[in-house]
Amino acid sequence: MNKTKSPTSAAARYDKALKRAQALHPVPSGCRAPQPTTAWPEENVTLLERYRDWLEAGGAAQSVIDNHRIPMAGHVLGLNLKPHCQLDLDTDLEKALTYIQTKQPSPSWQENCRHSLHWFRRFLLQERGLAEPRGKTIYGHAERYQAGLPDWLLAQLDKLLTLRQASWRESRRAVSIYQFWQKYTRIWRWLVENEIINDDEESLTHIKRDHLYAYMDAMLAQGYAIGSVNLDLYNFQGCLRFLQQRGFKIATVLLSLPGLKKPDSLPRFLTDEQVRKLRDDLMERVETADTPARLRDRRLDLAAFYLLWQGGLRVCEVEDLTLADLNLPERRVLIRRSKGLKDRAIYLTDAALAALSAYLELRGQGSSDCVFLYRHKPISKDLVRCRMKAAGKRAGVKVTPHMLRHTFGTQLVNAGCQITTIQALLGHKRLNTTLTYARVHDQTVADDYYAAMAMIEEQMQFPQSLPPEQNPNGNAAHLLLLLDALQAEPLTKSQQAVVDELQGGLLALAESLNGVVESKSWVVNEQIGLSYLVAGV
Repeated sequence: MNKTKSPTSAAARYDKALKRAQALHPVPSGCRAPQPTTAWPEENVTLLERYRDWLEAGGAAQSVIDNHRIPMAGHVLGLNLKPHCQLDLDTDLEKALTYIQTKQPSPSWQENCRHSLHWFRRFLLQERGLAEPRGKTIYGHAERYQAGLPDWLLAQLDKLLTLRQASWRESRRAVSIYQFWQKYTRIWRWLVENEIINDDEESLTHIKRDHLYAYMDAMLAQGYAIGSVNLDLYNFQGCLRFLQQRGFKIATVLLSLPGLKKPDSLPRFLTDEQVRKLRDDLMERVETADTPARLRDRRLDLAAFYLLWQGGLRVCEVEDLTLADLNLPERRVLIRRSKGLKDRAIYLTDAALAALSAYLELRGQGSSDCVFLYRHKPISKDLVRCRMKAAGKRAGVKVTPHMLRHTFGTQLVNAGCQITTIQALLGHKRLNTTLTYARVHDQTVADDYYAAMAMIEEQMQFPQSLPPEQNPNGNAAHLLLLLDALQAEPLTKSQQAVVDELQGGLLALAESLNGVVESKSWVVNEQIGLSYLVAGV
């Protein structure tokens, strides 16, 4: 019995899926159905083939491509029989979802179809040379943090937010706006709930220092960390200073209130052995990759690892790195508009350069010029964090991207690198921040300590004689006491040198005294057979 040959082209795959779908779920009368690929403009047939190749290059599963991505793209092209360059990415794509809904599928299937349309829209944006909008997705509903706050306060916070946005990276704008309302309103919401401030602007003068102390006590009682409580106070005082600049009456004592004393924490870093385990795991996975998509993703992991470890990048800096920031011939990478809107340059070691170059060979095309792409879109910091965590789990090492940055600073300090150089490489505004790495982890300090303690321990092996003015025997008695101390244990190299010096000194002293008293036989060390017959003083 002959087996039906499975379709090889994307167009044939769609035609087969369309025929099967219409047989199982006929289109209701009066509803428009998609047309097969024979009715399409030729460039649309070619486009569908490129779309499948793009999906495969991005690492999508073949079953997902065949059963979801290609059918939904085909519905869009089959319902809009015009060249793809004329498609409206909103209304024309929505027709495909409307067609699916006429068949009354389950909610989960509709959501799957909507997700597939999102992928096709991204592909069409790339085809048209347009960048996919970043930072416009709603991160969360900030309205819940604004609820109940007085209108006069919300108006001032809106103005403060506008000023704050000037220093935010575009890629982080949406989440930063959400976090602004979440963090900057905590104390304000507590003050409203406790009826300390109200709709009258004059109620601002009702805030006392004891209110802030009561807030801190309440937060600590709920289990909040000291650092979190201090951050709330810092943000609140920033709001008060802004209000003061705008003419509001603010009690000075509120601005000078110190935060809670917190432990002087040290940066968490990895040992050399832990770093070696991580590196070996990532390199082994590159060597054992069995598909092009897995090889690209694993090279991405290795390149990101080297930038985090040997470049000291923050995870958000890895996320925002663009192709224009790379200067591989000069082995440099520019970090633009980082924390505090500072630019800096980091340098590539041979291993980092090789890992980054190997990834770029397989990077492929995307809707952005970001260096790191995952399934054709810019990689997110959360994905970097998850992939580093997975590598640590395989290697038996607890790791985060920021721990690799701490490791970078710690290893540079221990290698004797100048602290101002480390400050520049890490992009620290204040030198005290960089000195955190040197405070405990300076290998030079450790080496000096061990050398000094070795000298002290060596000195403790010998009893000290009285000074010459208190001892009538002078140097001769000191030499004899040293000689006594050497009888107890086998000689070390340093002790052997002392013995040689004593031998010459005692002989010279005996000749100079020219006196004979009771003789003593001094056996210094039986193992080396050394003995003296010295005239006693």
